[in-house]
Amino acid sequence: MDTSDTFEIFLTAPPGMEQTLQREAEEAGFSGTKTVPGGVSFEGDWHAVWRANLQLRGAARVLARIGSFRAFHLAQLDKRARKFPWSEVLRPDVPIRVETTTNKKSKIYHAGAATQRIERAITEELGAPISAEADITVKLRIEDNLCTFSVDTSGDGLHKRGHKTAVGKAPMRENLAALFLRDCGYDGQEPVVDPMCGSGTFVIEAAEIAKGLFPGRSRSFAFEQLANFDAAAWDDLRAEQKTRAVSARFFGSDRNTGAVEMASANAERAGVGDLVEITQQAVSDLMPPDLGPDAPKGLVIVNPPYGARIGNKKLLYALYAALGETLKARFRGWRVGIVTSETSLAKATNLPFKPFGAPVAHGGLKIRLFQTNPLP
Repeated sequence: MDTSDTFEIFLTAPPGMEQTLQREAEEAGFSGTKTVPGGVSFEGDWHAVWRANLQLRGAARVLARIGSFRAFHLAQLDKRARKFPWSEVLRPDVPIRVETTTNKKSKIYHAGAATQRIERAITEELGAPISAEADITVKLRIEDNLCTFSVDTSGDGLHKRGHKTAVGKAPMRENLAALFLRDCGYDGQEPVVDPMCGSGTFVIEAAEIAKGLFPGRSRSFAFEQLANFDAAAWDDLRAEQKTRAVSARFFGSDRNTGAVEMASANAERAGVGDLVEITQQAVSDLMPPDLGPDAPKGLVIVNPPYGARIGNKKLLYALYAALGETLKARFRGWRVGIVTSETSLAKATNLPFKPFGAPVAHGGLKIRLFQTNPLP
């Protein structure tokens, strides 16, 4: 498979955020995108795969569909897998992991047996070793007897930007935070405030967006270990990053001293320490940043405790009510976004929310973004 050949590329998204990721992909210049359950697909080449990993903030992973064939029984799967052009994508010296999913409409229904056939074909025909800890994952999906092969080109999930070493107890994943910022209409031109910032995810993501930094600039990817990887072309792609001068500023606060230190250190490692200010304070002490009389109002976005993993839910109603009172009294003209799993907690703020967004799967919970228009 030549690097200029086109094939289906699949961007996995947090369930419920497919359309938001599609908008990001379209704005980034990936054309012909369409949403399907669990993500966004489009046609592209290997250069597009590399660029998607490097530049897209909302994607969880980038899968390259490398080929397919029909198989109605395991012997046929084995035979055709041995003829599959593995060497065009995989290297014989790099370990591989194989994962299989099947549906009930397929004659081959035993995922484990199918995985064994593919592993054997790869080791005997290509020579690549199989390892459960391999960075390269080949995914086989058998649906209505059609066997489709994909390679996970990302490796570690794309929420791992590569510059955050410290996280809190229940962190918001960076790619999900970026999608919520987009849903709130954030475009990098306005200030952002997070009064319960934890490890600083929202304000750091907002500052990176404003500065024009590529989210994948500080990490490596699985595709760098594929047979068709072009290191020189990859270096050229990374060099396309052009940072912008930023007039907006970004403010996080938390009442926990450890969180303040952690978020400040994370912002420095991300290269936005000059744009991000982290302070220690309670929600009731929150004030709008002093940005001058002509400065634009901005966005307050917060991921408070839900009471599911952190905090006593009954005690959280007072916290949400205090947050709502503070915002209504002091943040006129600012928009608000609150992420929580509990509608009743969001309503305790007594803020004038727009119609609720769709539920989003996150860490075994269903969370929602509750957002307002500029507060009166």
